[in-house]
Amino acid sequence: MSTQPTAGIDDAGSSDHPSRSDGFVRGVSEAIGGPLGDHAVALDRPAGRESRFWTAARIVLALACLTLALHWVQKAPCQNGAWQNNIQYTRMCYTDVLALYYAEGLHEGKVPYRDHPVEYPVLTGYMMGALGLPVHSLGVDDPTINQGRWFYNANALTLGALAVATVGVILALRRRRPWDGALFALAPALFLTATVNWDFLAIGLAAFGLAAWAKRQPALAGVLLGLGGAAKMWPLFLLGPILILGLRAGRLRAALTAVATGLVALVAVNLPTAIRYPDNWGRFFELNTTRPIDWGTLWYIGRYLDGKVNTGAPGDQGPFQWLNANIPTLNNLSYALFGLACIGVAVLALRAPRRPRLAQLAFLVVAAFLIFSKVWSQQFVLWLLPLAVLARPRWGAFLAWQFAEVCYFVAFYGELLGSATSRPVFPEGVFVLASSLRLGTVVVLCVLIVKDILHPERDAVRQTYLDDPDGGVLDGAPDASWLSKLRRRTPAPEPEPAPTPA
Repeated sequence: MSTQPTAGIDDAGSSDHPSRSDGFVRGVSEAIGGPLGDHAVALDRPAGRESRFWTAARIVLALACLTLALHWVQKAPCQNGAWQNNIQYTRMCYTDVLALYYAEGLHEGKVPYRDHPVEYPVLTGYMMGALGLPVHSLGVDDPTINQGRWFYNANALTLGALAVATVGVILALRRRRPWDGALFALAPALFLTATVNWDFLAIGLAAFGLAAWAKRQPALAGVLLGLGGAAKMWPLFLLGPILILGLRAGRLRAALTAVATGLVALVAVNLPTAIRYPDNWGRFFELNTTRPIDWGTLWYIGRYLDGKVNTGAPGDQGPFQWLNANIPTLNNLSYALFGLACIGVAVLALRAPRRPRLAQLAFLVVAAFLIFSKVWSQQFVLWLLPLAVLARPRWGAFLAWQFAEVCYFVAFYGELLGSATSRPVFPEGVFVLASSLRLGTVVVLCVLIVKDILHPERDAVRQTYLDDPDGGVLDGAPDASWLSKLRRRTPAPEPEPAPTPA
């Protein structure tokens, strides 16, 4: 019978040192003298015992602010909105935030959904209006200001604050592992894509939802995850792991509370707009239903490979080429594969020798959605970033994944520039290779997390905490009695026969 520990390690205990516990960091540290010694003056002393200002948590927060400031500088060439000579592609500074200020009619004072359909869920549209309409009014009073620049900077400050808050949540959930937050703070993906779109609105709400669940506030956690789902759909997927882990731990009431309040919050935010402006509200669903295979996805890679064998003409199409021309079937297949992946994650959660941690299952579910989705925009990497840090804080595989994301980012802008000028920057195969590398590294992370679940002694977080610091009511809970009884009824596997001596 699988058992769970009944108490967590006190957060005031000694902190984890990556130069000792992480093989990759330990190896790199040899270049500067080796791992931190037992008598070193540590920067990451427990809360209340610091003897200096620059604790590990404050350093991580400062690094996050630095990365976001550098991101703002990287986007600076595009902030005036005068995108001449394809500067948004040659300088890799394109952002939907600035482009959609004009495309969605905010520069004309149009109210999202009321006056113009919006291609995003309602909470993102509300944010666009809440920041865009005051900027428009200011521009009417003072025509000399650049409204696009003001709108971008207002969003950059708001999204940057949410990114820093997300780092704060990671630090709060990992008080004994503060350097895990540096994975997020120094991630190249954060530097490259932080304000490409409004994704940090959903990420921040999802992070606050996980923090509320960890604080044993399931109703609040559900509300925050529901609000996150009203900004971008993926935070709703986190309710699935909460439900299945609650089932395994016999904490179903708390899990159902989170699911119920999440759905109530989602409906409460959407319903007024859906009733008053149904067509404009439904634009998001219409686009997702009718959209063909998008750049960089599994399906795009398959379509490219089809093109090496088939012309794509009717009667001479490979399976992926055919799916691109039959979008309803593509949609159903994508949803079916994601559903099967979720079932697989649920089976893993129930059959694992020890109850998995919430962050591990959350990463697997969101990663499965991206792997099988027909759309995988450049900034969607941000969805996985905090979950990867919480699920598997190991530097080696994490940096390999981030390297793949940088390669994809460069190849993607080459593809955009080639499409805009009708002169390819790279051969198409380069972009497909970069897409495959990104896809492959995410799959590798999933495999490594599954291995950690099946062999919990390998789990870096459980080498510091007894159970699940994100688990809330699940933390330290034993398996439910029904699962224990089921396992007792399951016959043990027959031992393999000993080898016959030669």
